Amino acid sequence: MSSSSASKHLILVDGSGFIFRAFHGIPLMLDPSGTPVNAVYGFTNMMMKIIRERTASHMAVIFDAGRKTFRNDIYPAYKAQRPPPPEELIPQFALVKEASRLLGLPTIEMAGWEADDLIASYAKAMVKAGGECTIISSDKDLMQLINDHVCMQDPIKEKLIREPEVMAKFGVDPSKMIALQALMGDSVDNVPGVPGIGPKTAAALINEYGGLEEILAAIPTMKASKRRDNLEEHQENARISYQLVQLKDDLDLPVPIENLGCCNAEEERLITWLQERGFRSILARYSKGHVSSHSAAGNSVQASQKEEEKDHSYILSPAYENYETITSLEQLKIWIKLAQETHYCALDTETDSLNALQANIVGISMAVAPGKACYIPIAHQQESLFEEQSANQLAVGDLIKAFSALFTDPAVLKIFHNAKYDFLVFHHNGFPIPTPYDDTMMISYVQAAGKHRHNMDELAQLHLNHQNISYDEITGTGRKRITFAQVPIDKATNYAAEDADVTLRLWLLLRPNMRALNVLSLYEEMERPLINVLTQMEQDGILIDPNLLRSLSQEFSQKMDIQEKEIHKMAGKEFNVASPKQLGEILFDDMDFSGGKRMKTGAWGTDSKVLQELSDKGHTIADQILGWRQLAKLKSTYTDALIEDINPQTGRVHTSFNMVGTVTGRLSSTDPNLQNIPIRSEEGGKIRAAFISAPDHVLVSADYSQIELRLLAHVANIPQLKESFINNEDIHARTASEVFNTPIKGMDPLVRRQAKAINFGIIYGISAFGLGKQLGVSAGIAKQYIDTYFARYPEIKAYMQTTQEEAKENGYVLTPFGRKCWIAGIQTAKGPQRAYAERQAINAPLQGGAADIIKSAMLDMDKAIKEHQLQAKMLLQVHDELLFEVKEEDAEKFVNLTKEIMQKTVKISIPLVVEAGIGKNWSEAH
Repeated sequence: MSSSSASKHLILVDGSGFIFRAFHGIPLMLDPSGTPVNAVYGFTNMMMKIIRERTASHMAVIFDAGRKTFRNDIYPAYKAQRPPPPEELIPQFALVKEASRLLGLPTIEMAGWEADDLIASYAKAMVKAGGECTIISSDKDLMQLINDHVCMQDPIKEKLIREPEVMAKFGVDPSKMIALQALMGDSVDNVPGVPGIGPKTAAALINEYGGLEEILAAIPTMKASKRRDNLEEHQENARISYQLVQLKDDLDLPVPIENLGCCNAEEERLITWLQERGFRSILARYSKGHVSSHSAAGNSVQASQKEEEKDHSYILSPAYENYETITSLEQLKIWIKLAQETHYCALDTETDSLNALQANIVGISMAVAPGKACYIPIAHQQESLFEEQSANQLAVGDLIKAFSALFTDPAVLKIFHNAKYDFLVFHHNGFPIPTPYDDTMMISYVQAAGKHRHNMDELAQLHLNHQNISYDEITGTGRKRITFAQVPIDKATNYAAEDADVTLRLWLLLRPNMRALNVLSLYEEMERPLINVLTQMEQDGILIDPNLLRSLSQEFSQKMDIQEKEIHKMAGKEFNVASPKQLGEILFDDMDFSGGKRMKTGAWGTDSKVLQELSDKGHTIADQILGWRQLAKLKSTYTDALIEDINPQTGRVHTSFNMVGTVTGRLSSTDPNLQNIPIRSEEGGKIRAAFISAPDHVLVSADYSQIELRLLAHVANIPQLKESFINNEDIHARTASEVFNTPIKGMDPLVRRQAKAINFGIIYGISAFGLGKQLGVSAGIAKQYIDTYFARYPEIKAYMQTTQEEAKENGYVLTPFGRKCWIAGIQTAKGPQRAYAERQAINAPLQGGAADIIKSAMLDMDKAIKEHQLQAKMLLQVHDELLFEVKEEDAEKFVNLTKEIMQKTVKISIPLVVEAGIGKNWSEAH
C-alpha cells in the first residue's frame, strides 16, 4: 500500500471474526468477578497493537448484528448448522464493544446484513473517496475485495494479504474468488457449491473458462466425467452459492466515513476498566506511556501474584525441559522404582489414532516429580522408503511386562489426564487397566464445571502459566502433517514427557483443593469410579443391523420419490424440490399462494417457517414438502451415516462418552452421537430398531419417569405435586386441573398436553412468548397461564427466585446432591445474556440432579451385574435412560432387579419411578 495515501487510510477490523478466533485461540480467562474474558483480552490486546503500530486516518470495528440476513431468504440452510456461541463467549460480546468505545474506536453493525457486507461497502466508499483501506482479518470471504487500494492483514500472523498472496493460496486473483467459492462451497457456512469440486479444481476451471456463468455455459463442451455431471446437475446450487458468497458493497453507510475518528481513548476510564478486567499485562504496557497512580495498583496486584506463586514454587519453578528418553529396560526399571518410592506417577500415551479402540501405542510418558519426566518410544519409524522401525526402542512385550507390575501396584497412584482414553488404549494394546488412579481432567471438572474448559493445554495456561508444545508444532499441518510415529524421537520426547509433567503438576495443585471445595466425595464416589464403567461400555458397543439401515435408507428414498411425484402433481409440473428458488416460483408464481415474501434477490423465501404458515392455511403441498425435507434429513444424518460408524471387527457402534462437556454433569456422546436419535416420528422410531441384541439376548431399556419434575417437587417442596407423585397420579392432568380449573375425569387430551408443556417449560425458565408459541396462543394468554401456575404453586416461584439470588451471589448453583454448576454471566451479563444465565440457573440444579441420579444408578447397576454374575452388559446411557444387553432367559428377572436398584439409588422425599421394557431391538425395548 503506497505511503502517499497515509493521510486517507481506513482500517476496518472484522470484530465478529476476531472474537471467535480469540476465544478459541486463548485459554479461558476469568476476570476478578468470574466473568469469562479470554476473547476480550485477545481483542483488546490486538486493538492496542494496531493503534500503536499502524497509521490510519480513520478506523472502525465492524460486527454482525444477528444471525438472520438476506442470505437466509436466498437459501434457508445458510449457516443453519452453526451452533450457538459457547456459553463462556456470550457475556464477552458486550465487553468487546465496551473495549472498542473506551479505545476511541467506532463500532458499527447493521441489522439484516453481515459484517462482511459493511466492510465491503466501507472499503469501496473509501477507495471512491481517493483513499486506501486495510481490512484486519484472514477470512477468505473478504479476499474478493482485495485490489490495488484494498489489502488485508492477518491479525494473528501479522501478515499482509494482497493479490500475490491470494494467487499463491487459491490459484486465482481476488476478482475470481466469488466464482471459486461458489464452485467449492463451504461446509461450515452451509454454502452448497458443487459436489466433488475443491479449490484446485475450481481454480483450474476458472483459469480455463473464466467466470461462473462461462464455466456453466461450457458444460456441453467438456469431456464426459463425474466433474461434468456434477456441474450439470448442480448448476442451480452453484448460482445460489454465488449469491451467498458475493458481498454487498453498496449499502447506505450507517456512519459516514468522515465520522470514523481514530483512537481518541478515554484514558482514565480505560485504565480503570483494564484493572476491573484483571488485564495486568495490558495495563502495564499501556501505563508505560501514561504514568498515573494506577501503576501502584498494578504493582500491588503483581506482588500478590508473586506471593501466591511462591507458595507453589516447587510445582511451578522447575523447567519444562531436559526430559529423558528411555531406550533400555534398565532405564525403565529405574523410573518405575522412582514411582514406587514417591508412591505416585503421571502417565500419558501417544498413539496413532484418536479412536482409542483402534489406536496403537507409539510411546508412553511418565513423570515422578515436577520437571522430572521421561518418554518410552516403542513404535517410531525412521525416515525411509519402507517406514522401518527406529532403532533403540523397547519391545511392546517387554513394556507390558514391566508396566503390569506398576499398573497393578496398590501402593502407587497412577495419574492421568482423561484416563478413559488411556484405559481404552491400554486394553486394546494388551496392558492391564491401571489401579489405583486419579484423573486431573475430572478433578478440574468437579471443581469448576462451567467456569472453563478442562483440556490439558487450557489448564496448563490457567494454573501453571505454561503453554504446552502443540501437536501441530511437531507433526505439522495440512498435507505436510506426519504421524506421531514419524516424529523424530528427540522431538517426541519433549512433547510427550511435557504432557506427563504437566499432568503431575496439575494434580499437585488441584488435588488438595477438593476437600475445601466440598467436591471430594463427588469425585471419589461418583465421577472417578464412573470412568471404569464408561470404559467398559465403550469397549462393548451396541450391535447394529446394517441391512435394516440400508433398507430404511432405500425406504426413505422411495418415500421421498413418492412425495416428490405427489408434489409435482400438486404443482402441475416437475421441478427440483431441493431448490428453494424453483420451489418459490412454484408456490408463489405458478400456484399464486398468498403470504409469500420476496427476498432482496427477487427470489421467494421458502424456509420451514414459510412452509408451516402455508400448511396452517390448508395448502397440503406444504405438508408434503415439509415431510420430504424431514425424510431427507433422516436419511443423510442417520441411516446413511450410522453404517459408516460400524466397527468392522465387532459389527458394533462404539460411541464415546464425554464426561466434561456440560455444566450440569450430564454425559454427552460423540462419534456417533447416540443421544439425539429421534424417536417421536414413525421414521425416527424405525432407526432405533436397527440397534439390536446379540443372538440369544435381548435389549432392556430402563427409563426414569419425569425425573426433573420429581426433583422440582422435592427441592421446592410443593405439596400438591408431591402428593400426586406419591399417589402415582397423572401429574400433567393434575396440573391442568389446577391451572385451568378443569376436572380430571373426562379431561380433553389437548388440555393435558398444554399442562405438560407448562410443566416442562417452567423447568427451563420458559418465557410467555416461548410458551405461547408452543401452545399456539398469544403471549398475553400464555402469561396468564404462567401467572396462574405460580399462584397455584407458589413454592416454584419461590424456588426460582431463591435459586437465582444464590447464583448471583455465588456464581454457581448446587444440585440436590452437592454438585457445583457454575453459571457463566450470572453476575455480570446484561440483557438477553443475563436472561439466559438466569434460566440456566433455574434448570441446572434439576438437570444436574437428574445427571447425578442416573450416574449413581450406573454405578449401582455395574456393581449388581458383577456381584450377581449376571450375563448382562450396560451399553448406553441416554439422558434418563439406561440400555442393557441381557441373556434372553434372564430378562424378566433382570428387569425386576434393575427397577429395584434404580428406584433406590438415591433417596428423596418422593418415589423415583423407573419404566422398563424388553425387546430384540431398541425400538421394541423403549
